Amino acid sequence: MPKMKSNSSAKKRFSVTGTGKIKRKHAFKSHILTKKSTKRKRALTNPAIVNKADEFRVKRMLAIA
Repeated sequence: MPKMKSNSSAKKRFSVTGTGKIKRKHAFKSHILTKKSTKRKRALTNPAIVNKADEFRVKRMLAIA
């Protein structure tokens, strides 16, 4: 059986924390920022944790599970 390959795009978008959770960036922070409030833009800067329902799929893309 060959080795499982990790998805190249997923490698760039997700990272695993020390506790095994998967960290991701928020969307909607790249352009058209004039209509978004400062508070909203600041909140989108911080990383988020991948939802429990999506965690298995992301881990499979990263060849963890």
